[in-house]
Amino acid sequence: MELSDAHRSALDDILTWRRDVRHFLQDPVAADVLARLQRSMDHAPSVGNSRPWRVMQVDSPDRRARIIESFEACNNAAAEAYAPEARRDYLALKLAGLREAPVHLAVFTDLTVEEGRGLGRQTMPEVLSYSTVMAIHTLWLAARAENIGLGWVSILDPVAVAAILDAPPSWSLTGYLCLGHAERISDTPLLHEAGWQADTTQPWIIR
Repeated sequence: MELSDAHRSALDDILTWRRDVRHFLQDPVAADVLARLQRSMDHAPSVGNSRPWRVMQVDSPDRRARIIESFEACNNAAAEAYAPEARRDYLALKLAGLREAPVHLAVFTDLTVEEGRGLGRQTMPEVLSYSTVMAIHTLWLAARAENIGLGWVSILDPVAVAAILDAPPSWSLTGYLCLGHAERISDTPLLHEAGWQADTTQPWIIR
């Protein structure tokens, strides 16, 4: 299929308006939209066609509450690493939408996956986790195309999350995601708006 200027323009819009969302409406995400987002991950690339991502949708109120407890403990510990003025700025940030987001997804990497028969990961086994990151990014872009926001919560204890969700021992947490309709839409990263970190441009280096 030969892609057109319209495709490129649409992709540029999706990339520009894809943001890490922390402010969600509590409106549910339609089942057909979730089904399409699930299928979108099937199009993600993976090393050796290993497809190592394993997704758990966390609906249990009790498990969600324990995830939030882990986040709050890890967030408070992270704040202590900053000097007082920076700590104040850090604690003023909203770094997760765990309480508001209608959909929680825990995305794991199966480190013992047999698919792919080890192709491409003998010297860099970490590419299994990179493949899962690619699947998350594919989901992220597809969600934005559906007008669904996604927030990636990294301030969590991965071992604790795996225990809370009874994940198999060979599964390593790669990302905990919040999905839902965004409370507001912006083309500027929240941390840029909050004055924590402005956008930077990374040049390509030619050798």
